[in-house]
Amino acid sequence: MPIRLTNLRMPVEQPEAELPIRIARRLKLPLEEILRWRILRKSLDARSRDDLKFVYSAIVDLQDEPACLKRLLMDRDIAIYQPDGFDDPEPGKPPLLSRPVIVGSGPAGLLAGYYLARRGYRPLIIERGQPVKERVPVLRAFDRHEADHDGENNYLFGEGGAGAFSDGKLTCRMSGADVDWVLEAFVECGGRSSIIYEHRPHLGSNKLPLICRNFRRKIEALGGEYKFGCRLERLDVQDGAITGLHTSSGFIAATHVVLGIGHSARDTYEMLYAAGIPFQQKAFQLGLRIEQPQTQVDEWKYGRDQYRELLGAADYSLVAKGQRDLYSFCMCAGGVAIPSISEPHQFCTNGMSNSRHDTPFANSGLMVTLQPEEFGSEHPLAGVELQRRYESAAFEIGKRDYLCPIQRASDFVAGRTSSSGDRIPSSYQRGTVVADLQAVLPRTVIHAIRAGLPIMDRRWRGRFLNNATLIGPEMRGSSPVRIDRDRTTRQVPGLAGMYPVGEGAGYAGGIVSAAVDGLRSAREIVRQFAPLAARL
Repeated sequence: MPIRLTNLRMPVEQPEAELPIRIARRLKLPLEEILRWRILRKSLDARSRDDLKFVYSAIVDLQDEPACLKRLLMDRDIAIYQPDGFDDPEPGKPPLLSRPVIVGSGPAGLLAGYYLARRGYRPLIIERGQPVKERVPVLRAFDRHEADHDGENNYLFGEGGAGAFSDGKLTCRMSGADVDWVLEAFVECGGRSSIIYEHRPHLGSNKLPLICRNFRRKIEALGGEYKFGCRLERLDVQDGAITGLHTSSGFIAATHVVLGIGHSARDTYEMLYAAGIPFQQKAFQLGLRIEQPQTQVDEWKYGRDQYRELLGAADYSLVAKGQRDLYSFCMCAGGVAIPSISEPHQFCTNGMSNSRHDTPFANSGLMVTLQPEEFGSEHPLAGVELQRRYESAAFEIGKRDYLCPIQRASDFVAGRTSSSGDRIPSSYQRGTVVADLQAVLPRTVIHAIRAGLPIMDRRWRGRFLNNATLIGPEMRGSSPVRIDRDRTTRQVPGLAGMYPVGEGAGYAGGIVSAAVDGLRSAREIVRQFAPLAARL
C-alpha cells in the first residue's frame, strides 16, 4: 500500500534527481527500501527571497511496508495514499440516433470530444474558425498591422478556442481524478509530463497549437471528425428535444449536442436566447492589464541573481482587499499583451506568454467583480451589452484601428492624464495610443482599481507601480451569462440532448475547469447510450 509524503522541502538549487535520497532520509529508511516514487505535487515556497525552496508531495512504495508503516503513520506529514477513482462508466444500452455533435473546439469541447472518441462514440466537432495552423499567420498579420480584424478567425475563434492563445495556464482550484485525467490527456497530446504535478503548470502559447493538432489527430484516428468554418446559426427542435443544427455549412442531424461555444460567441448567445434557451445573468470579472519590466518582478521575488537562471521569469499573485477587491489575474511572466476581440469595431485586451517567458515585459490582469445588479438592466444578456459598450469606447479611443489605449499607472492612480506626446513602452504589437483609461470601464471599477493599486504597491514596498503602465479594457475574464442546465442530467431544462459546458455556458473559469466540465457532460452521454464504433 503506497504512502503519501507531504511537506518535503528542498532548496531550489538542489537537483530534482536527488529527491529519492531526500525521501529516504525523511522516512529514515535506506534508499534501497524505496521501491518506487513519483511526484504528486510541486510548489515554490518564496516567503524568504534569499532561501527559496520547492515543496513536494510524493507517493512512495516501500519494500518492507508492514514493518515500518506503523512508525511512519505517526508522522503528520505521512498518510496512506488513497487516490480518487476516475468515474469511467459502462456505456448505456439504448443506441444513439446520430453521432454526438460538439459545438466549439476550445478546452471544454476538445476534452469532451477526446473522451467520447476514446470511448467509441465518433464525435463530430464543429468550429466556426479555422485550424490552428491557419490561425497563426492571420494573428501575426493583424498584430503587425498588415491585416484587419477577421471576425471568424482570430484570438478567440478557431481550433483550440480562446484557450489556444491565452497563455496555456493549467492552474485550477479543483482537484481529483477528473482534473488528473485532463492533465494526463494534455501530456498524451504533447504537454510535458511535469504539468501533472506542478503547482502552476503552464504550457505556453507557442506549444498549444501543436497540442491542439495532436488532440485532433487522435480524435480523428478514433473515428471522430472536425468541420471548420462551420458556425452554428439555428437549432432544430421537436417535442422538447434537439434534432439538428443549422450551420453555415448546412444542416447537421443531431440528438445530442455538447455546447462549448466559449465566452465570446455573442451572436450565438443572441440566437440561443431568441430560440428560448434559458439564460441567467452572472457576475463577471473586468478591469485593466498592468505591464512592468520583467526584471522588476524578478528583483522583487528573487533575492539572488542565480534564482532567475534556475527558475526563469518570476510571476506574482496579488489581492488588494477593500470595499471592492482587486486581484491579479492571468499573470504572464515574460509575456505580451494581445487583442481579445470577437466583433469588429470593438477593442479588449488579454495577455499570453510562450514557454520560454523571454520577453522584457511582465503583464497581468487587474480584475474587479461586477455583480448583475450593476449591469443596468434585468435582461439576461445585459452583461454582454455592458461589455460591448466599453469595448466600443476603447475602439474609438484607439483611432478606430485597434490601437491599444495606454496610461502610466502613476497617472491613473493620481487621476491625471498622461502626456499625449509621452512614449510609453508596451508589448502590444499593433500600436498604442495614450488615453485616459477611466473612459473604458464603469466608474465603480475605476474606483476599485485606483484604491487597490496603492495597496499592492505598499505590499511590494513601493516597487510595484514603479515603471508600470496600464492598458485596457480587459473584459473577458469570465462570462457574464449562465445557460441553465439540470444538475443531474447536465442538459438544458426542457431541451433534451443539449449539454451547455465550459466558460461560455458560465460553468468554468479557465482551461482545466472548462475541460473538466466538458468531460463530465461527455461522460453522461456514455452513461446513457451505447457507443457508435461498432455500428457506423
